[in-house]
Amino acid sequence: MEKLATAFQKFDEYNKADDNIFVWEGVEYPQEYFLALQLYQWVLKLDPNATEALLLASRSQHIGRWEIARETYPDGRVGYLTWRKDLSFFHAKKAKEILTEVGYEEEEIAKVERIILKQRIKTDPEVQTMENALCLVFLQFQYEDFHPKYAPEKVINILKKSLLKMDAHGHQFALKLTYSPQGLAYIQEALKLLAE
Repeated sequence: MEKLATAFQKFDEYNKADDNIFVWEGVEYPQEYFLALQLYQWVLKLDPNATEALLLASRSQHIGRWEIARETYPDGRVGYLTWRKDLSFFHAKKAKEILTEVGYEEEEIAKVERIILKQRIKTDPEVQTMENALCLVFLQFQYEDFHPKYAPEKVINILKKSLLKMDAHGHQFALKLTYSPQGLAYIQEALKLLAE
């Protein structure tokens, strides 16, 4: 438990360097620090018996995300997907550096990397829990600010892709969150398309 606490402390210290500010209920936080804490909490809700590797991954899934800006990649889907892929490897590398420094064994670090890189999603329960948690963080903390900025078709398409990555367990939690009437309508439309 001591190593886990030390790793959390180092992950949190790193993410507190994020200059991007996230405001929640009137309080300002470094964005990636706040979102990492929320991801960790969602993982615990989804799997109260989560392994140490999953807990470590939850706190470092997007570590240092601000260091690779989306604007440094071309516009469009290909540029976006390349950025996301490069980010994943960056997060896994940073997590590995910190976990090695803390004294974790290679085998445990490899498990954390596998989860961060989302390898074997839909077949690995830990990776699926992480995907559920990531989608739930978006829905709870970012979705209501996100959807008014885009055309309904784009919002519904993004929601459909997100909900598709989740499983039935994740959907149960997603449907219990509080949404604006418009936000809920988009989610219901996306779920309807998934069912077709």
